[in-house]
Amino acid sequence: MKKILVTLPVTAEQKKRYADTAPEAEFIFCRKEEVTAETVRSLTAVIGNIPPSMLAENQAIEWVQLNSAGTDGYLAEGVLSDTAVLTNATGAYGVGIAEHMTGQLLMLFKKFPVYLENQKLHIWKDAGRVRSVCGSRILIVGMGDIGTEFAVRMKAFGAYVAGLRRTVREKPDCVDEMDTIDNLERQLALADVVAVCLPGTKETFHLFSGRQFAAMKEGAVFLNVGRGNVVDTEALVDVLKTGKLSGASIDVCEKEPLPGDEELWDCPNLLLTPHVSGGFHLKYTVDRIVDISLKNLNAYINGGEYLSVVDRRTGYKISGSVSG
Repeated sequence: MKKILVTLPVTAEQKKRYADTAPEAEFIFCRKEEVTAETVRSLTAVIGNIPPSMLAENQAIEWVQLNSAGTDGYLAEGVLSDTAVLTNATGAYGVGIAEHMTGQLLMLFKKFPVYLENQKLHIWKDAGRVRSVCGSRILIVGMGDIGTEFAVRMKAFGAYVAGLRRTVREKPDCVDEMDTIDNLERQLALADVVAVCLPGTKETFHLFSGRQFAAMKEGAVFLNVGRGNVVDTEALVDVLKTGKLSGASIDVCEKEPLPGDEELWDCPNLLLTPHVSGGFHLKYTVDRIVDISLKNLNAYINGGEYLSVVDRRTGYKISGSVSG
C-alpha cells in the first residue's frame, strides 16, 4: 500500500480530492512541525517540504512533491534514492510573488516609505520628484514562472522588459528582449530596475557581488525574491551605503532569520521583508500547489507524466517537463 504524507494546509474538500485520486492509498495529514522520524520511515511518498535529513532516513521513498519552487537541501547526496522522483511547485508562486515585487517597486518609485515616515512624525512635506515604471527598462534575471509573471505586469505598465535565462529560448510576448546570463554585466549597465528571480544553486551563489553592483546604472533599483545566497550581502550593504542605487527591496537573505545586529537592517532606501512574498500567505498559491500535487499524485498512482520534474544535477525543472 502507498503511504503518503501531506504537510500542506489543506481544507476538508482538498483532503477528499487526495483520497478520491488515490483511494487505495493511506494519507497522513499534518503540519511539517509535527512530522516525526518514525512517521517518515514508513512512507512511500511526501507532499510538502520536510527536513532533508528526515527523508534520508527512508531510501524507499518513491516520490517527493515539494511545496516550494526552490530545491535547497533536497539535492544533496543521500537525501533521496537515485530512483525517487522529485517534483517542485513551479507554476504556483508567480502571481503572488510578482504582485509583491510590483508593490515594492511602486513604493520605491513613488517614495511611499518617506511619506509613511513623515506621517508618523506628523510632517506635511513634499518629497520631490518620483519615477515611473512606464518607460523604464526592467531587467529580469531568471525568466521562470515568477520572472514571467513579473514581466507581464511590467509590460502592462509600459516598461521595456529584458529577460535573462541560462539558455536561449523563444521570447514570450511580455518581453521585449531576451538574453543569456553570460551577458549579465552588459545588461546591468542598461537597466533602471534589476529584478532577481533565481533559485539557489552552485551556479547562482553570489552571482551578485561587488563587480555586478559596480556594473549597474547610477540610481538603479534592485529587487531580489529568489534566494538570499544569490547576493553577496556585504556587497549589497556597501552599494546601498554609497547611494549608487536609489533603492532596493529584498524578501530573502543569506541568513534567515536575519540577525538583529546585521548592517542590512539599517541600510538607506531598503525595503526588507522576511521571506513572505511566497509561502502560504496567499490562498491562490496554496490552491495552485494542491492542484499541481494532485496531478502528480495521479501520475504516481496511475502512471503518466509528472509536472515540474526537478533535474537532480542542476536544481532546475527539467527542460521539456511540463510546468504546474
